[in-house]
Amino acid sequence: MTNQIYKAVPSQLPRLIELWESSIRASHHFLSEEDIGFYRELIRTYLPLMDVYCIDENGAAIGFAGLSEGMLEALFVHPGYTGKGIGKQLLLFAVHEKGIRRVDVNEQNQQALSFYEHFGFTIIGRSELDPSGRPYPILMLQLGEEEIQM
Repeated sequence: MTNQIYKAVPSQLPRLIELWESSIRASHHFLSEEDIGFYRELIRTYLPLMDVYCIDENGAAIGFAGLSEGMLEALFVHPGYTGKGIGKQLLLFAVHEKGIRRVDVNEQNQQALSFYEHFGFTIIGRSELDPSGRPYPILMLQLGEEEIQM
């Protein structure tokens, strides 16, 4: 599946936050309801500050990547579309078109870690706390000099 990637517009933010939440609930089983509410407010604040690129199907966003300062800050795919190449397409766009070489991932999210490692990212650091100071260890990943393939 190859869909066109385009830059998000502000009117899409509510849909992207819904997509983020459905993806988080499907993949971040280690988060409590309180945590999800906390991070929902953060994503509402920070998503508009990122360069956000989307993939749609039938006019509705099914995946997005948020980029900031040379990093992939967010990559989320609607749970109904996981395993269909949407995340891969967004990642390859971020790497090849936007020069992204770094991403951080929750240590407990083994599926995401495996995804990035599959494309050549390696762990270069670890933080015991996430950037909000919560006890969710973060792994810092970096892509080597080799190019990942389409």
